[in-house]
Amino acid sequence: MLNTIKILFLTLLGLYLALGLLIYLLQERLIFLPEDLPNDYNYSFDANFDEHFVTMEDGAIINALHFTQESSRGLIVYFHGNAGNLARWGEIVYPFVELGYEVFIMDYRGYGKSSGERNQKRLLSDADAVYKYALQLESEENIVLFGRSIGSAFASYLAGKNQPKMVILETPFFSLKDVARDVIPIYPTKFLLRYNFKNHKSLEGCKSPVYIFHGTDDEVVDYTSGKKLYESLDTKRAEMHTIDGGHHNDLSSFPSYWEAMKKVLKNE
Repeated sequence: MLNTIKILFLTLLGLYLALGLLIYLLQERLIFLPEDLPNDYNYSFDANFDEHFVTMEDGAIINALHFTQESSRGLIVYFHGNAGNLARWGEIVYPFVELGYEVFIMDYRGYGKSSGERNQKRLLSDADAVYKYALQLESEENIVLFGRSIGSAFASYLAGKNQPKMVILETPFFSLKDVARDVIPIYPTKFLLRYNFKNHKSLEGCKSPVYIFHGTDDEVVDYTSGKKLYESLDTKRAEMHTIDGGHHNDLSSFPSYWEAMKKVLKNE
């Protein structure tokens, strides 16, 4: 009997360790879901835009789109979610162009036409370079940082070291460890994660207003993580907009989302 229990315990322990090793090795594929594009792909949108390429120090090429206006309210520097590429995200940001804003949006390394090996340091460096590029297009007091899901990590990072007009975070997390803990609660995520973006730490140095949008039924980043991020901020310069019944990828289908977004972006 004792031998049977011992064998069962060792078997379960082996499976636990093997799965933990698999999660550690494959976390890049779990966090990032890129779709590439041929370099000669021609974007097509119902809005005026320019295509840009930013060359990084390690030779990586970052592809970005700049949706332009003859007269704009400002420039939204948009960091998108973890799946797809600019062919899809260009359509998603188009409503912000309709609100009178220009939008500058990049593809992360390995997404679309962007190249280069990913790691946390390089991705943050890319965000720095893109923000510096955006400052050539618009003065900082008219720049809005927008981060959606994984993109909230880059918007928060930049907000903590710059002074944009405002910061908008859609379905953000307190930290990536917070999200991983919800998905794999039986593992010590502190030791498993090679990527551990800490939005609450990044925003400690932020002096700009921060607006958080989160759905109560978010199945990817739990609502409590976004709320905890909001509660970590100075509420005098932060607002949280809760979308009742909203999931991770459908907030824009709710009228309450656009009502709140227009108040934020247009001061209506």
